[in-house]
Amino acid sequence: MAELKCLFQSLLEDISPVWLNVSLKMKDDPKTDKAFGWVLEMYAYAVASALNGVRHTLRKDFMLQPPWDLEVGKKFIIHYTYGCDYSLKVEHSLAVCGELTYGKIGEWRFDKRSYLSGPPPRNLSLPPPGVPESVVRLVKMVNEATANIPGWETLTSG
Repeated sequence: MAELKCLFQSLLEDISPVWLNVSLKMKDDPKTDKAFGWVLEMYAYAVASALNGVRHTLRKDFMLQPPWDLEVGKKFIIHYTYGCDYSLKVEHSLAVCGELTYGKIGEWRFDKRSYLSGPPPRNLSLPPPGVPESVVRLVKMVNEATANIPGWETLTSG
């Protein structure tokens, strides 16, 4: 494992100056900056890697992106970038089912942008029935993490 760490560290040492320069050039060009927005540095990394001859193995089973990926399956990581907003619609006169609101703030929501001024509280409410397994898993994992981080209450109160 130490050899692998050295390999990745060496690659990053080679890529980093190019990555920085590509990022700055892209940011300095208003048209490019507008086109790539907040993901500009991610694309600059891809360009810097290509310029340094670094090849990546892409795996479709690597990453889960709630709410767009519905099933959890055997993914390795959750890439949490999108807000998860759902309406609470009544069906069959009693059941509440979550329906994705596509860019509108929902009656139930979990969005990291809601916590810009501090970390989320412990014990977030779970989504309503009918919400994809990926969203439920994400919220459960956040709840598990916050429950196990010592002093979480002090982080959220300050």
